[in-house]
Amino acid sequence: MKIKLKLILSVLCFSTFVLAQNSNESVRQKTNINQGWRFHLGDPNAQFYNTDYDDSKWEVVHVPHSLELTSMDLNGYTDDKYQKTFMRNVGWYRRDIEVTKDKTKKVFLEFEGVHQVTDVWVNGKHVGQHAVGGYTPFHFDISSFVSYGEKNLVTVLADNRRREDVPPDPGPMDYIKFGGLYRDVYLVETNATYISFNWESETSGQYITTPTVDPVNMNGTVNIKTEVKNETDEAKTVTVINRLVDDKNIVVLKLSQTKSIDANSKQVFNQIGSIEDNLKLWSIDTPNLYRVNTTVYELQEKVDEIECKMGFRKIEITHSEGLLLNGKPVKLIGTNRHQHYGFIGDAMPNTLHYKDVLQIKKLGMNVLRTAHYPHDNAVIEACDELGILVYEEAPTWMSIGNEAWFENYEKAARTMVRNHRNHPSVIIWGAGINHRGYVPRAHNVIKQEDPVRFTASQSSRWTGWQTSGLTDIYGQMVYGPYYWSQDEPMLAMEGGRGPAAVNHYLDDPMKLGLISWTAHAYYTFHPSDNPKDRSRSGLMTVFRYPRPGLMWYKAELTQVPYTHIETEWKADVEDVVVYSNASKVELFLNGSSLGVQHPSKQDDYKYLKHAPFIFKIQNYNEGELVAHGLVEGKVVSKDVVKTPEDAYKIVLELDTEGRSFVADGSDIVVAYAKVVDKNGTIIQDDRAITFSVSGDAHIVGEDKAIGANPFGTTYGVAPALIQSGTRPSKITVTAKAKGLKSGSAIINSEAAHFDCSQIEPIHDFESVKVDLGETEQLVQFDWIPWSSEDMKNAEKSFTQLGGFTSRIESVDSPENTRWLGEINVIGKYGFAHGEGILGTSKNGLNLEFKGLKKGRYKLTTFHHAPRTNTDSMDPNQEKMATYKIYQIPAAKHISAEIHDAKGAEVISKIVVTDGKDMQTKPFGNTDIYIESDGVNPIQIVFKSEDGKAVWLNSFILSEWF
Repeated sequence: MKIKLKLILSVLCFSTFVLAQNSNESVRQKTNINQGWRFHLGDPNAQFYNTDYDDSKWEVVHVPHSLELTSMDLNGYTDDKYQKTFMRNVGWYRRDIEVTKDKTKKVFLEFEGVHQVTDVWVNGKHVGQHAVGGYTPFHFDISSFVSYGEKNLVTVLADNRRREDVPPDPGPMDYIKFGGLYRDVYLVETNATYISFNWESETSGQYITTPTVDPVNMNGTVNIKTEVKNETDEAKTVTVINRLVDDKNIVVLKLSQTKSIDANSKQVFNQIGSIEDNLKLWSIDTPNLYRVNTTVYELQEKVDEIECKMGFRKIEITHSEGLLLNGKPVKLIGTNRHQHYGFIGDAMPNTLHYKDVLQIKKLGMNVLRTAHYPHDNAVIEACDELGILVYEEAPTWMSIGNEAWFENYEKAARTMVRNHRNHPSVIIWGAGINHRGYVPRAHNVIKQEDPVRFTASQSSRWTGWQTSGLTDIYGQMVYGPYYWSQDEPMLAMEGGRGPAAVNHYLDDPMKLGLISWTAHAYYTFHPSDNPKDRSRSGLMTVFRYPRPGLMWYKAELTQVPYTHIETEWKADVEDVVVYSNASKVELFLNGSSLGVQHPSKQDDYKYLKHAPFIFKIQNYNEGELVAHGLVEGKVVSKDVVKTPEDAYKIVLELDTEGRSFVADGSDIVVAYAKVVDKNGTIIQDDRAITFSVSGDAHIVGEDKAIGANPFGTTYGVAPALIQSGTRPSKITVTAKAKGLKSGSAIINSEAAHFDCSQIEPIHDFESVKVDLGETEQLVQFDWIPWSSEDMKNAEKSFTQLGGFTSRIESVDSPENTRWLGEINVIGKYGFAHGEGILGTSKNGLNLEFKGLKKGRYKLTTFHHAPRTNTDSMDPNQEKMATYKIYQIPAAKHISAEIHDAKGAEVISKIVVTDGKDMQTKPFGNTDIYIESDGVNPIQIVFKSEDGKAVWLNSFILSEWF
């Protein structure tokens, strides 16, 4: 499994790009304003929004921010699942913002998520309240509250007190609802004619669907709906141009529509188009993404521009094969995820969200359920980019409230769908209340917002046996016995973990898979045997360190040769467990073989591809244990463990894979201090590790009474969260413990970029497609016909590409030119490539371009010797019977001699295809890159070495890099 790692920043915009080629400047300004808020905890009835209040003594904080940092025992609170006291407080946040001088601009504040009821004031005036909940985005129009061209005071009250009408309150909840301004915040400035925010209504923003995706013929259709608001007092004539841009920044589809929008009104622009060639599908293994660049014009002036990413993929469910992704069966094996993190609760920077998805991907898992609420945009974007399927649900746990509660639940569900509906990774919406099964109202509103994706129920046996009901998929919590009728698709949206649990879902295609509980330990007031650590469950700890058993997934789910010894090699070991995707494993102790094993044959593993290998140990001896993964007798992978000795030193590792570390004041990199012996074996005893940092960074919680530093080891490893400052810096992290050699590691933080409005380069190349043939040829749809007659050279003028003239001629004499008309060749673009011109001169056929403006071009020419499929139903069969041209011997390989501004060049061995059926293979073609000086003509001479005739059926000329 190949994983393409990326560098990301801790602000949502991830990276700053150069301006697009097709734009002079950003017309929409979107600025991340996470940095430099003043914070005060408590006093919900205060008037801290007044402009004359002095907040200089308040703490300076950076978003994402929690009301309070959290110890492992939840700061000593002893709440039950209703969480009546912990984090039930309010936080005041204040900062200045600078806005444009242009009073015609609209100004918005955009919030990705605030726990849980949010009030906003600007310059002391109340702008509004968002009371839907803490897990979905919202925005406020502050245009009438700001002083343009000046600093403006923004005050936010994040109220996390318990509410009867805001899900997941009033409880109970298995998880903690943390507090604070914990997701990204933006200042957005637009013109008065602008694209609305996705979550405003069913039709708002960008809504992208793919009505058809054909994974056989590799083509797809995209439908893009764009809502534009005109908030001026006069009607506007508006053009929306949507460009679909590939991974090389090339526009592969361009759609344009013009409408009139009345004063203070809005219009939806509905555009549809198709990609017929070179479609790149989004899948788990190849998560190909396109950009949709949407630009709004008033007459010729660009007034707004936004982008989002999308992918083409086809999702189906059949009784015989289960879930199909692009026509191929996929068994969903993955995990649930809470957004909790040690010490910081929900207040995770985007880099840590990305790292969570990367960890899951590297294990080979392919699905993530966002338990039990919509997760950060950064999570869904990471799933898009890495290839993880997503099951997302609105915020609940088990309770159902009053009508006001249901109104907010419905609003949260609608906002969730509108916010994430364009993401290819999302394939299932949860349409139920956790544990309680399907909810008709949830299913209906989700289907109204998104008729395409599946919905799933959320059932558990302890609230009564259920089925899918109205939903498409029976979502079941499987912890022991369960009911399933076997005539509907069933997904264990919660369940056990490890090989035996996964095995149970591999015997029937209608068992869609297992989403284990959970990826990481999460904070909870669930009854606990260890009140000093209120984190619970998890394939990994709350600090994302692997727990025993996790590494089996790499053996079962990845293709790279892999072997891992799971068992610690120490006295009293009776069984050694090895995980490997090899066919056999041989185990050695101090160089002597302990035998060769096949994967375990026990019934709990019988459907697995790579069951664990279990070695019975007769006589233990300390030393070095080596496992060799064998395929056809050859060693393809191995692992080594040694008997633990006395603890000797600390090895400090910073989890930097696939990311950068940004000096924005809130980014976090995790440090893992591993206690090892002289051989590097981790010593799994309990020790307190003390961390220190030099440079512009600090240890999260080191100045708070939450036990963050020093911190004890688990599995021989102690974590620390290293948070960046606001200046790029060389940062050294050191870990110490009594009696051990200390360890250290270095990382350099990078400058933060808060401008999120710039766009990646866009190469919007104009092109012309030309279909050559005799005067009665059948012209390819959307191609320009160029027709002539036998024994005549031809010349044609084009208006495209700034205007040019092209000439086709036989090198010696027009008598050596033959034009083929109507004929029937099966295959894609058969009309264009099945007809054409044949040059019978031994010196070749010349294609010339005159008047091309200065620049580089890509010329694709097609070369096919056609044969006819015409039968008695053809109205021109008599004429077809007279055709002799396709019987003339033609070359099977030709060359192209190019004369352009670069000089002379020869491309040889161009394949010429032949035949009447090209359905399953491409027509012969070649790409020629030419350069025009704007003055001299460009000539391309096609000829064969053996002097046979040369076919030219059609060509595509495009601007190029």
